[in-house]
Formats: sequence, C-alpha cells, structure tokens
Amino acid sequence: MTEVQELRITLTVDDFDAAVAFYRDALGLAQLEDWSSDDGRVLLLDAGRATLELFDERQAAMVDDLEVGQRVSGKVRFALRVPSAADASAALVGAGATSVAPARTTPWGDTNARVAAPDGMQLTLFSLPA
Repeated sequence: MTEVQELRITLTVDDFDAAVAFYRDALGLAQLEDWSSDDGRVLLLDAGRATLELFDERQAAMVDDLEVGQRVSGKVRFALRVPSAADASAALVGAGATSVAPARTTPWGDTNARVAAPDGMQLTLFSLPA
C-alpha cells in the first residue's frame, strides 16, 4: 500500500492576481511558498487538513439540490470547513465572490453555504453543529 502524505489541488486561473487576493487574502489561506519564475507564476497556499470525498452522480445531484436547488457543480467540488458558513460566505462575497446559495442547515446537521470564487470555482463553506 502507498502512504499518501499530502493532498494538493491545483487551480489554473485566468486572473492570477485576483485569485491570490481571493484565496490568500480574503479566504486566509497562508502562503507557504512562491515558486514564480519567468516561466510562470505559482503560489503554494496552506489549506489545512485535507480529505478526499468520493461521490457518485446521484450523491452529487442530491448535495447540489440541497445546497443550491439544482445540479450546478462540476466533477471537482471544493468544500472548506469554517467556523461559520454564513459569516465566511458574506466575507467572501465582500471580497469578490458571487453567492450561489445562502447558508442552510443540511439533514446531517452541518450548515452549508455555496459561493463562486472570481475564477468561477464553486466553494461549499460548511460549519459543524455547535
């Protein structure tokens, strides 16, 4: 068996500066490295603990329906645990995100909100029950 030591997600964005302002500055992901060169720009940001969640199409449709009311996300879904989904959603909308769906309580007790980052990536912001 192979031991995985890190899950890394790479986003290729059209507006690098806007993405840095959103993910590093507004969302608060700490900058670990800047590997930018004449060949291209790259920042490594710390997103905390990662998990890989596998959905089949029916589960993906059910989650989209719960959070947004219709099937809208693609094959890759970002979900970030935050202290308050509603507060994080409002802060990120203030920093340039678009609200996709307001915070709501799920049947499993989490509070989920959905926003779209300036690059179009949808983020589910979730907070655990108190």
